[in-house]
Amino acid sequence: MYNLSCYNPSSFILVGIPGLEKFHIWIGIPFCVIYVVAIVGNSILLYLIAVEHSLHEPMFFFLSMLATTDLVLSTATVPKLLSNFWLGSQEITFSGCLTQMFFLHFSFVVDSAILLAMAFDRYVAICFPLRYTTILTPQVIIKLVVGTVVRSFSVILPDVFLLKRLPFCRTRVIPHTYCEHIGVARLSSADISINIWYGFSVPLMTVISDVIFIAISYAFILHAVFHLSSQGARQKALSTCGSHVCVILMFYTPAFFSILAHRFGHSVPRNMLILFANLYVAIPPALNPIVYGVKTKQIQEKFILLFSLKKTQ
Repeated sequence: MYNLSCYNPSSFILVGIPGLEKFHIWIGIPFCVIYVVAIVGNSILLYLIAVEHSLHEPMFFFLSMLATTDLVLSTATVPKLLSNFWLGSQEITFSGCLTQMFFLHFSFVVDSAILLAMAFDRYVAICFPLRYTTILTPQVIIKLVVGTVVRSFSVILPDVFLLKRLPFCRTRVIPHTYCEHIGVARLSSADISINIWYGFSVPLMTVISDVIFIAISYAFILHAVFHLSSQGARQKALSTCGSHVCVILMFYTPAFFSILAHRFGHSVPRNMLILFANLYVAIPPALNPIVYGVKTKQIQEKFILLFSLKKTQ
């Protein structure tokens, strides 16, 4: 019975941010505000794209996918964080932990793939403007979406089974606010070399390949832009990529910083790494709709029109 409970634990304890327990109530306030901004911003973005026919284009379809994934990413982590900080609900079931871990990592890989699809969209729009509608047909977009979901699912699903095979007899206390693959695996007394190898290398190589292809797309985009004859045409072409570049930087820069800090930043306090990890899953979903709302003229116009109509009613 003891061995069975080791391989099928009933629950884990999420400590929160070790060393900052007395500040949990106050730390929860900005996370709550950020989460509300993420929910409201992405919901408005999805609504505008759904009801406005002028926004029924490939670029905005990919943007709606990004907004949906951002909602999943923030909802998978922040509500449990707030219940931990404000209500003292530290316990999470084993199945709940695996579910949270899956959607956290799945959302991250899907986000990366969507940014690659959006880079491809900008590449076609700028380098082959006359063939844009013939290249990015509805059939091609569906294939890109299915490929994105299937690839992400196939990459992350093995994490669940790699954790389910491990015994957790030593401790079930997770010094974090959410369940992530390597953090949970390190609680086991068994050999976790496969978890470490797969958990780091496969998702990381998947994301790095996305970054490489995004960089190649933008190399072609810049080459095409600087060969345009007029200055106005260059500025217009670059402005269409501005919001996408901002989102790319917000997504990848803290991700790689976090990975490097965990790998090499042994002098960085653990509570700071955990706090940064939580900010990373909370802030980009809140900022993405704001960036696209400010930098994308079509969305900005529809947003202003939506609220001006509500005020006149």
